[in-house]
Amino acid sequence: MEKVFPMKSRKNLDWAFAFFAVVVVLGSSFSAFSRVSAPVRDFEFTYVTKIPALPADAKTSRIWIPLPQSNVSQAISGMKIESPFPYATRRDSEYGNSYVYLEIPAAKAAAATEVRVTFQVARQEHLVVLAGNPGVTNAERGNGAQAAANAGELKRFLEPDRRVPLAGTIAELSAEQTNGIQDPLAKARAIYDYVIATMRYDKSGTGWGNGDAIWACTAKRGNCTDFHSLFIGMMRAAGIPARFEIGFPLPADQHAGAIAGYHCWAEFYVAPYGWIPVDASEAWKHPEKKNYFFGAHDDNRVQFTVGRDIRLDPAQQGDPLNYFIYPYAEVDGKPLVLESKFSFQDR
Repeated sequence: MEKVFPMKSRKNLDWAFAFFAVVVVLGSSFSAFSRVSAPVRDFEFTYVTKIPALPADAKTSRIWIPLPQSNVSQAISGMKIESPFPYATRRDSEYGNSYVYLEIPAAKAAAATEVRVTFQVARQEHLVVLAGNPGVTNAERGNGAQAAANAGELKRFLEPDRRVPLAGTIAELSAEQTNGIQDPLAKARAIYDYVIATMRYDKSGTGWGNGDAIWACTAKRGNCTDFHSLFIGMMRAAGIPARFEIGFPLPADQHAGAIAGYHCWAEFYVAPYGWIPVDASEAWKHPEKKNYFFGAHDDNRVQFTVGRDIRLDPAQQGDPLNYFIYPYAEVDGKPLVLESKFSFQDR
């Protein structure tokens, strides 16, 4: 159910119980594999959205700002939302992503202002121990098997996205790279190896960053979005559920500072392991960690949302969001790009 809050500096959500709940879920789900607590990175994250003054002839602006949620790898607590305008917290119906929603009459937005979101994160390494994977040696820290996903969830992550088609080129490429392989985990590794060997991390020129699997397949370069769109497309074409996840990276060698932009990664589903983490673009950047990132996400990150082609509630008038990590806004139904900034502080 929707929650509506009055103006100014109210603590919106206090998920202090979240870490306990996550631990309970973990403890009940990992019957097939052993698990010992991994190191936890504990930090505060700040997400600031700048709202410009609206033109005199405008009527209304609507703004959606993504929020993180607790999961098997992170516990979110102390959520605080500071806004000069009333707001509500909502979730999209398909993926369950959480976000702040504001609807601002132009008369109340005569001057520029901002919405500030702060929260604490306890983020741990997410490592699934994969039998026969010689690159993962710290098995005693593995998160083990996860609770089985429901059929509806798996079905969605076998379907195409607007920029991740499964027919034609992607299907042919997937079939070529997995030819003769029967085991789903071995298929996944073959696709992972192909993406890393074929793509290069290169943000020069234009075209990159849209998560267009066909473009990535042709250009053979891009950023994390492009790497993982190709990976996810090939996985789904091979009949293996795979999902897109996005958040922000934290520098491993810094304890505080600004964060320039997002980072994304993927997970795929194979029984009995459950959802298995992958970070192909980080593996490309750090070849010595290629085996590690097939089955692991490190703790230097925070996840915000899942999925592509996101339809918000209340619905945006523009197209479904390609992905949702930056604030999305519309003025009288037309998209408006907002400035935002992000920072962290280790605790």
